[in-house]
Amino acid sequence: MRQESSVTSISWIPSEAMTGPMRVPMDLHIGHYDEAPPDHLEFGDLEKLRDADRYRFANRLAAWVEIDDGQIVDAGYSGGGLIGSTTAKIGMSVTIPGVAFPVLQEPPVIGGEKAHFHQTTGGRTGAPLPHRIERPPYVRMTAPTAWTTLSLTITADASSEFELMGASPFPRHWIYGPDGSLTAKSGLIDFAEWAHGDDPGHTPWHDFDRSVLMSDVESQVERNLSGSVMSSNPDLVKVEKGSMLIEQGQPGEMIHLILDGMLQVEVDGEVIAELGPGAIVGERAVLEGGVATATVTAITPVRTARISAENVDRSELEQVAAGHHREES
Repeated sequence: MRQESSVTSISWIPSEAMTGPMRVPMDLHIGHYDEAPPDHLEFGDLEKLRDADRYRFANRLAAWVEIDDGQIVDAGYSGGGLIGSTTAKIGMSVTIPGVAFPVLQEPPVIGGEKAHFHQTTGGRTGAPLPHRIERPPYVRMTAPTAWTTLSLTITADASSEFELMGASPFPRHWIYGPDGSLTAKSGLIDFAEWAHGDDPGHTPWHDFDRSVLMSDVESQVERNLSGSVMSSNPDLVKVEKGSMLIEQGQPGEMIHLILDGMLQVEVDGEVIAELGPGAIVGERAVLEGGVATATVTAITPVRTARISAENVDRSELEQVAAGHHREES
């Protein structure tokens, strides 16, 4: 009997994700940031999204196992990588295909009732991306390498587990499970590290990988509310690692949408939650007398979009707060 499963990553560039002089083409609309991928993937969506220039690359680790008398006797891969393109507008649109690197697939490891798979895909943009590096000749014209490394375990009872084992620090990486549902996100984009620390030897194609900080997926109400925040001309706030965004017991009238980075939530000195990109914070103070009920501290550099609570429907904030109560419990 054959069983199949999969895990997929989509890597894309959110708004405002690039920093320094290299963001100028984006600001001039010569290049473009990407629209967020969908919450759910259906069959054929990866190809459609690629053709619509919605992401930079995708990694689909799909695999199968053959089961005989409750034991896995054979296994193999059936997925691979997809590379996107770069569209530049200088009077006219020019589309430059990306450069895909060879797919790295470790031989399946079969052990009785389980089979393990490990796959890396990625590449670089085909368009030049001049950037400073830390060694001679101190400038590189080709873009740095971007990648994701996924693992998948399939068991004889048809269940499976998956994980993002490693990834480049740029761009954003979203992870989808076997049913196509969005399950996790990379929590922090570091464009400067990716660009200035560019070293072809520090990639999986030279036996090097990089761990990545992961974030849970925000609730649907937070996802809906994020559009209202971004359309309300928010203030963009940067919070250094270790600094407080909100302090328990202090007045609070602002709502924050996390654009990038990870925040730690503490109540009376006890850590109760970690929140990442897409999450809403600050709603408790608004709903509970205008005083913050928790301290929220940046555990990485963080960027948020901040608006006054007056611009947000109170019922939506109540739904956000209810969701956070469930996470804490």
